[in-house]
Amino acid sequence: MRLKPVHIKWLKAAIHLAAFLPLPWLVLAIDQGWLSADPAKDIQHFTGRMALKLLLLTLLVAPLARYSRQAMLMRCRRLLGLWCFAWATLHLLSYATLELGLNNIALLGRELLERPYLTLGIVSWLLLLALAATSTQRAMRSLGKNWQRLHNFVYLVAILTPIHYLWSVKIISPQPLIYALLALLLLAWRYPKFRAWWR
Repeated sequence: MRLKPVHIKWLKAAIHLAAFLPLPWLVLAIDQGWLSADPAKDIQHFTGRMALKLLLLTLLVAPLARYSRQAMLMRCRRLLGLWCFAWATLHLLSYATLELGLNNIALLGRELLERPYLTLGIVSWLLLLALAATSTQRAMRSLGKNWQRLHNFVYLVAILTPIHYLWSVKIISPQPLIYALLALLLLAWRYPKFRAWWR
């Protein structure tokens, strides 16, 4: 069955729902005390993992559209990318407010520079910010060929973010390794594209 615009409309509605619902669940979990003895860390990891999941889903769209021969799936990529940025912003805000505290927010810049894994995180967020800000049709027309060059930086984000996650947990555990492996597979699928850049 070929996907039609109406199917994409429903798929986008489902993406909105799936990307938003974890937020009220997190608020409920905080309110009900379902988190661990270190809820601030749990919130940071939850928001970070949500951003990483949505990043991987964004990268999955192109191979899925190609192998299923459903080109219209590509219309969902921007939506997933914007939700990825939204959760990455929540992740940054949760670190700034819960780890440092509102009274010490001025320390944020110094912390981001002094801790390498945080530096990777803020570089990833800044790149996502640039991609989100230029995700409109108007920006695409204005930037021309440079738009694609800029949006190729999503691959750098796909490298930096799993490293940021692995580094932040400080101990080897299965979950960050699985995310890193999935990111590696999605990047490996694009190897012909990367190789063409160097020719």
